[in-house]
Amino acid sequence: MEKRILGKSGLSVTELGVGLWAIGGGTWGDVDDRDSLNMIDAALDQGINFYDTADVYGGGHSEEVLGKAMKGRRDRFILATKIGWINFDGEKSRSAYDTVKKLTDGVKSNLKRLDTDHIDLIQDHIDFREPNMEIFIEGFELLRREGLIREYGISSSDFSYIREFCTTAPHCTSLQIDYSILNRTPEADIFPFCRENNIGVIVRGALAMGILTGKFDRNVRFEESDFRNRWLDTPEENEIFLQDLENVEKLKPLAGDKTLAQLALQFVLANPAVTVAIPGAKTGKQLKMNVKTAELPALTEDDLAAINGIVPHGGGRKIWPA
Repeated sequence: MEKRILGKSGLSVTELGVGLWAIGGGTWGDVDDRDSLNMIDAALDQGINFYDTADVYGGGHSEEVLGKAMKGRRDRFILATKIGWINFDGEKSRSAYDTVKKLTDGVKSNLKRLDTDHIDLIQDHIDFREPNMEIFIEGFELLRREGLIREYGISSSDFSYIREFCTTAPHCTSLQIDYSILNRTPEADIFPFCRENNIGVIVRGALAMGILTGKFDRNVRFEESDFRNRWLDTPEENEIFLQDLENVEKLKPLAGDKTLAQLALQFVLANPAVTVAIPGAKTGKQLKMNVKTAELPALTEDDLAAINGIVPHGGGRKIWPA
């Protein structure tokens, strides 16, 4: 599988990685750890080296499962995780990490769950204004000097925060962001900024939380614990979901002999700003279908023009979490 260099880091990552939010269970419904471990085995067999998780995925369970998968073969993994998610104080959200010590202690908790002595890429998870970003930058720089992390970046869709973080932090190397055929908003300002500043782009949401697999319709039902129920229950998000379903029906004929998911991944990887896409998978079967994308011919200009006719450059909108 083709590899690409992640920004300024020098990390050579496969163009397809694996996003591990779903294997944490919880908000994604029930997951069997044996299936998750088998899926990671299948990913390694396919040559994938980039794996992305976070401290809050399944309350840390995703990191624990990845730690078990890495046991005895840590050198085969480029490990990315995140820290910084919110505590709630009434209606006001804020980061739990309001001092450098809390942040560095938090990353050490990541390391413990992952059962490793270093993290290849730690990411500031979401654009918190309280506390300010200097706490994350100072903490990440300290951890980098101590060898507990190799590189650091940010996970956000807020361009003003992205720009300030990446221009303030001495060693910011990457941005993780939601991007897909259905959400092309990063193309307007964020991707040009990343290319100009050698910021590697990690794409989450390439399959739009499953919508771009083509398996959902307006009658879909999710497990009770699945966060995607809000697509059905919240008027604003339901309106977006229904519009997405309409666009999916228009996209399906463009897939031809491919699956719609493969078309969606091809689209993301065709953007020159993108370094790696990290579609999620719960099973080895799902993983192998994603990996087949790397074997397909690149999309043509006519293919991209047809997609533009459905969702234009810079178009679409999403309000999914980061």
